Amino acid sequence: MLRIISLNLNGIRSAWSKNVLPWVAAQAPDIVCLQELKAQLPDLTPEMLAPDGMQAFYHAAEKKGYSGVGIWSRSKPDQVTEGFGHGEFDAEGRYIRADFGNLSVISLYLPSGSSSPERQEAKFRFLDAFLPYLAGLRAEGREIVLCGDWNIAHKEIDLRNWKSNQKNSGFLPEERAWLTSVFDEQGWVDVYRRLHPEATGESYTWWSNRGQAWAKNVGWRIDYQIATPALAAGARRAEIYKAERFSDHAPLIVDYEWPL
Repeated sequence: MLRIISLNLNGIRSAWSKNVLPWVAAQAPDIVCLQELKAQLPDLTPEMLAPDGMQAFYHAAEKKGYSGVGIWSRSKPDQVTEGFGHGEFDAEGRYIRADFGNLSVISLYLPSGSSSPERQEAKFRFLDAFLPYLAGLRAEGREIVLCGDWNIAHKEIDLRNWKSNQKNSGFLPEERAWLTSVFDEQGWVDVYRRLHPEATGESYTWWSNRGQAWAKNVGWRIDYQIATPALAAGARRAEIYKAERFSDHAPLIVDYEWPL
């Protein structure tokens, strides 16, 4: 069995202060994919560089206190790749890939467009660049899972207030159509949805810090593990952990049969 956890930390130092590492250690994952480090490598403590005996690999943003992704793994990867070959977004620390035999695990953090029209335009540029890149990944013939904060709720059941959010970043028709093409045209599989096709309120992974979104469960499902078909078919369990809060996102835990 292969256990993979994905979690947007909203700042690794902040999550650390909320005891994220003891929780991760208790889950005994094989691989952890992290997003939104909000730190450069010199900011990280020795424990963050070797968490619970795991290997740790980070791709930080050039801008301080911003973005950044990471992968922790029990076994040493054959290869680690930072960035996907796009200068604008590689500078923002949005992609890191680790290869283990015929398996590739990617930690991914899509841009948010909610802060300004300029950032929404940047998000659209990312989507335009990343869709053909995803097609190239599929063409590799490997088993691949992309874990992370995709910043898009795909369907109406993926957020509480879908009607009032149809003109807001994260639930725009163009964003949703893009994700549909990832699934329907390229054949990637939304692993959580495969196991929980009807789940609504329990499927949310992010809650705004405004109002009482967490208390009222006014959430969005924007964190995914999206996998190649055979790997997704081997997924046996998917859980969104909410008993403790390490950030404004909840961890997504998936257990896969491995090797296939």
